[in-house]
Amino acid sequence: MKKTITNALCSLLLLTPIISSAEMLAMVNYESKPGQEPRKEGVAIIDVDPESSNFGKIMNDLPLPPDAVAHHIFYNKDLSKAYITALGNGALRVINMKHKPYEIESLNVPECQVAEDMVFTTDKKTWYLTCMGSSNVIVGDAHTDKVKQVIAANEKEKFVKYPHGIGLNEDIDRMIVTSTVHPTNLSDAGETVTVIKASTGEVLSTHKVGGAGSSTVEAVFVPHANPPTAYINTMFEGKLWVATWQANHDDFEFKPAYNFADIGQGVPLEVYFNQQHDKLFITTAKPGALNIFDISQSIHEPKLIKSIPTAAGAHHVVFSPDEKYAIVQNSFINLPEMDDGSISVIDLHTMEKIKSIDTLKNQGFKPNCIVMLPQWHTDDAH
Repeated sequence: MKKTITNALCSLLLLTPIISSAEMLAMVNYESKPGQEPRKEGVAIIDVDPESSNFGKIMNDLPLPPDAVAHHIFYNKDLSKAYITALGNGALRVINMKHKPYEIESLNVPECQVAEDMVFTTDKKTWYLTCMGSSNVIVGDAHTDKVKQVIAANEKEKFVKYPHGIGLNEDIDRMIVTSTVHPTNLSDAGETVTVIKASTGEVLSTHKVGGAGSSTVEAVFVPHANPPTAYINTMFEGKLWVATWQANHDDFEFKPAYNFADIGQGVPLEVYFNQQHDKLFITTAKPGALNIFDISQSIHEPKLIKSIPTAAGAHHVVFSPDEKYAIVQNSFINLPEMDDGSISVIDLHTMEKIKSIDTLKNQGFKPNCIVMLPQWHTDDAH
């Protein structure tokens, strides 16, 4: 009798449809296409797990002012806050990730115009914010979110103009800040990076990286590299540069490491790593690709493994915790030929694009950034 019941239960289970319980949520800030009225912005929480029954669905939608032009999303070190930088109305906003339902709060940073990138200290006390429109770096208290210091140009210092990317290495007490482009004039681009003493805000040196108007865009330190080393992309020149710390000179040496023109790619943007830090991922916005490099043998001479086409405007990337998937957001500030609006799912085992999330694209919206919710977040380089 017991055997008969067991067999019956097994048969029933075999006949019962298997419902996927997989879920992997990401935050994506989005905006309307240029000229689309009424203009709308928001932060959508989307299930990006291709194995989920809710794949591609918007699970929550947080409104933003229609004139914010929200740009990037950054987490503080304990993932308790998500900061949203903006190119338009209101430089900085924050979400308390410990409180649900999520709400977006505006922060008062009048010294900052056209806010771009942020970095955070490991002691969870300080954040730094680049302001491309006001050509300064804001130092903030990470607990109160009040401004502590404004690092700006003066007559005696050669400070970076149009600061965008910012990399922080606390082991050597240094920040590298890039000089990208005038917010309203793309023909006015920088070609330098500025080195700042992080603990004091003292501007130490400025270095030319690439040719005239190369537009240095991102500066990201390789986690745990010895000597300290950062990757820098030149957006208009289309190259990857390496900045290596020279302890005997207390400064960096800058050298080109890869030319994306060699593979028909242009406008390199974001820099990411896997959890082992032996692979480097760089997006190129035109025509749109995720480029995977092997840096296990040398971080100074990255070897291209594969360039995987995504869609026009490949920009930010998130990874599944098991590193099976990379999810690429395809839109770069609504620029022509770099504004597809989709989100590509890449299988990192087969190194092929397997799916596309067109949820926002089909509604006429363009995603500007993507980050995993804290439960699935693994990025330790930003």
